[in-house]
Amino acid sequence: MLFAACGNKQSKVNSNQTLDSVDQSTSKANDVKVKNILFFGTSLTAGYGLDPTEAYPALIQNRIDSLKMPYKVINGGLSGETSAAGKSRISWLLKQPIDVFVLELGANDGLRGLPVAQTTKNLQSIIDSVKTKYPNVKMVMAGMQVPPNMGAKYAEDFKNIFPNLAKKNNMALVPFLLDKVGGVPKLNQEDGIHPTAEGDKILAENVWVILKDVLESK
Repeated sequence: MLFAACGNKQSKVNSNQTLDSVDQSTSKANDVKVKNILFFGTSLTAGYGLDPTEAYPALIQNRIDSLKMPYKVINGGLSGETSAAGKSRISWLLKQPIDVFVLELGANDGLRGLPVAQTTKNLQSIIDSVKTKYPNVKMVMAGMQVPPNMGAKYAEDFKNIFPNLAKKNNMALVPFLLDKVGGVPKLNQEDGIHPTAEGDKILAENVWVILKDVLESK
């Protein structure tokens, strides 16, 4: 009877310790800080012509959730945004904490044939604003290209904006956001510029290949 009583008492203690351990583990899991990823860009990021759930930032959020990673995507895309307009708008979006910053701007500058030096200066200003507000932020640059009808020199100079800025500012680089989508009719809407839902799935993959390493290093 004595051994039985001691055994039952010990069993209760072990049971309680196990429950306490579970509670502590659950508490720690709930205490994990969710970090914000800001996608700052044009209609390509906003998902022009698509349901918001079909835009590539939303698809990346789905991937993040499936992997149970502690990140929340903020879609800061705006149709028609130029680098100059983005420079004016960024401070408003930086009012919320940002841990990872994905910069997708410049496409509208290129389509308008704006000077490369001007676009470069504006993008650097945006990068500086983000770094100043959040010194520990991880940054990703989305590369862009313009059609050759803009002129061979302009197209080449424009293409080089993005890898040059990425290198200068220690940013991860998505070489070309529209890789495997740009110029493919079935993957673009009728305007030939904005991707379809299927096209945005490829954009999401283009970004994820680079972004996943950034998130894992945070």
